[in-house]
Amino acid sequence: MTDVLKKISQHYQTAIAGDLEKIEVKEWDMEIYCRKTYPFKDEAKVIELQAQGKTVEALVESLLVKALDKNGKKIFRDADRINLMNEADPAVIIKVAGMINNVGYRQPLDTLVKE
Repeated sequence: MTDVLKKISQHYQTAIAGDLEKIEVKEWDMEIYCRKTYPFKDEAKVIELQAQGKTVEALVESLLVKALDKNGKKIFRDADRINLMNEADPAVIIKVAGMINNVGYRQPLDTLVKE
């Protein structure tokens, strides 16, 4: 492995093994945890659905693949897809999936405002 690929791999391993980020979902009275990054195999289905113009399905897929409990285990199963598509508030799905998909881009509050 070249030095460049070693650096790329080390960065990925550090990111994937990092602490879980917590998201409070008051509407569902629960906490969802997620990672800052995911393997391409997990992202592939989301990207494929987006490319096909299936935005709603891509958002739900993000929840199925990326929403974790505090121990790092998936909260949802594939069988939950129908319920999430038909029996969950779309505004909450959009909000939570957006937060999960952008968790790696969040800045700590103390860096956003300095007075």
